[in-house]
Amino acid sequence: MLTLDFPGSRTLIDAIDAAVVKPTTHELTDSLRHSLCKLIRDNAVTLPECVFEANPDHYARRELYRSEEHGYCVVAMTWGPGQGTPIHDHDGMWCVEGVWNGALEIVQYELLEHDAQRYCFQPVGSIQAGAGSAGSLIPPHEYHSIRNPSDSAVTVSLHVYSGPMTRCSVFQPLPEDRWYGRDVRQLGLDRVH
Repeated sequence: MLTLDFPGSRTLIDAIDAAVVKPTTHELTDSLRHSLCKLIRDNAVTLPECVFEANPDHYARRELYRSEEHGYCVVAMTWGPGQGTPIHDHDGMWCVEGVWNGALEIVQYELLEHDAQRYCFQPVGSIQAGAGSAGSLIPPHEYHSIRNPSDSAVTVSLHVYSGPMTRCSVFQPLPEDRWYGRDVRQLGLDRVH
């Protein structure tokens, strides 16, 4: 179901539909990552103007499409200057993320160990992703943080999740080095207009 029609929306949906029928998650995410990069670089899709409006209180999440046939969701995220996330997961879902404009700093983490209350993470890579680039997260390798490194520019990214992303685990630092406490966060959506 399309939340709001925009130029190229059918092209975007057709590209995602073609990818999600691939036989394995790796093939699916590879195909989708390549398709997103091409669509962004070719200017084949014009996202709604509202996704370029930052929310001063938090990064914005706007659902653009939910596939009734395949179950995936397309969410545009708007990152104001310096806005970002703590370390988090995607609640066991695969995701492909493409940077539409601006840049994002993404840090990936490896879960080394955990007990009932604490989780030990080690950063395993950091990238600066610019417009036209895309990456994927496939559980169990889904722990990461995202941040707009600019102090003046807004960044927009497009996220395709295997299903509705309504919650995730977030991890906040504890006094012990590399240890974090876990909280489950219910995720809301900002208005699309």
